[in-house]
Amino acid sequence: MASREKSISKDMKMLLIACCMGVIIMPLMSTMMNLALVGIGEWFDVGSKDLAMVNTIFLLGSVIVMVPLARISDILGRKKVFVAGLFITVVSSVIAALSPHFYILLAMRFIMGFGSAAMAVTCVAMLTEVFPFERRGWAFGIQTAFIYIGLAIGPALGGFICDILDWRYVFFLSIPFALLSLFFLLRFKQELISHAGAKMDYKGMVLFSATILVTMAGIIGLPDIWNGSLEIHNIWSPILIVAGMIMLYYFLRLMKTTESPALDTSVFKYKVFSRSCIAAYMNYGASYAVAFFMALYLQSIGALTPMQAGLVIMIQPVIQAVLTSRFGGYSDRVKDKRILPTLGMVLTSAGVAMIIFLSTTVNFVYVGMLLAVLGVGFGIFSAPNTNAVMSSVPPKNRGAASGMIELVRQLGMMTSMTIAMCCISFIMGSADNLNPSSFDSFVNVLQVAFTICLIMCVIGTIVSWFRGKNPEGIAEYQ
Repeated sequence: MASREKSISKDMKMLLIACCMGVIIMPLMSTMMNLALVGIGEWFDVGSKDLAMVNTIFLLGSVIVMVPLARISDILGRKKVFVAGLFITVVSSVIAALSPHFYILLAMRFIMGFGSAAMAVTCVAMLTEVFPFERRGWAFGIQTAFIYIGLAIGPALGGFICDILDWRYVFFLSIPFALLSLFFLLRFKQELISHAGAKMDYKGMVLFSATILVTMAGIIGLPDIWNGSLEIHNIWSPILIVAGMIMLYYFLRLMKTTESPALDTSVFKYKVFSRSCIAAYMNYGASYAVAFFMALYLQSIGALTPMQAGLVIMIQPVIQAVLTSRFGGYSDRVKDKRILPTLGMVLTSAGVAMIIFLSTTVNFVYVGMLLAVLGVGFGIFSAPNTNAVMSSVPPKNRGAASGMIELVRQLGMMTSMTIAMCCISFIMGSADNLNPSSFDSFVNVLQVAFTICLIMCVIGTIVSWFRGKNPEGIAEYQ
């Protein structure tokens, strides 16, 4: 044990603390925002459809810049980009808190996504480069645990702030975490640059962002089409999706012919990398909507208060926070890198399957059990899968790998919520009319949505196991 502790230098500790303080902001803000939506709606006099955009536009802002920011950090330095992310997050949070108009608030949430993306893509890459191979999983586990801590304490903290103060104060909470992160990061003496002097691929960066923006704009409008709405912006949704796919084709072609591409597509030749990314997408796509559905289920059919429902839902992220650091460390010592992530996928599949059997008669013990199973599954999957991804590519590709793993996670989240909203629109029309007469329909929504999610979990489990035992051709594995 002593030798393992000696392998962690002061610089490593400073970086790890800085990353933990930075990455906790996004999950903390997102979960607190759910509790602030009612107050925001009342203040700006907007309905549930507009309020849904508060979180959706944040995710959209983050996914469109992840790959470009990963490349920029390769060239300019990861530490600089991380600090820029902190600055963007604080400034946009303050402006959001003082917003005189709802659309200014949305614009700041969109920009806040830029800051979150800058921290996410650089954090994983920096930890990979600074921590030795035999301690990398442990570092990822600690960092991921702070993400789950944010998810766990966010609902209760957000509810307390909104009850005692006002929804605007939720945004100010990002400031102390950003300052703490900056304090420790300034004590990290290194600057990590993997492609110093390389050219910026501005054309590729713009094309990537435009591709994601167009595709996601089309996907966001799908639930309204399923609801029978024929407004002109909804009719354009499938057209935008097709256009996005065409743009993606040209983006990938451009990346193969560009000297210094925004995304080095050669990373996909590593089977462990590509299949680990697919597993992450399936995992997040299948399970991200659980908290959304459980909040509705427990408060409507279960007749719980928002605070009571929040405490029940906390079971999952609390277990995740406890387990992920431990299993991140285990992944350093397990030679076959398939075992832990695949076990996590199996347990996640079991938890998702349990949701299908929920009914209009609420069994709180059963709900607690399924959330616990999901928490254990996620706790086992996350850090070991990230460790497999980041250790499966050469050092020169770590920026691209970091951007890609964060991108597939965010795309998985958006896919999960799209499945949720499409099922609600197709079966119920809207979640706004959730009352005793529509409880049976809501349970049908759960069954359909999580049957789709279960299929995704099974696919993710198979892909996870057949990713390969160890990355091909990476010196650290030899």
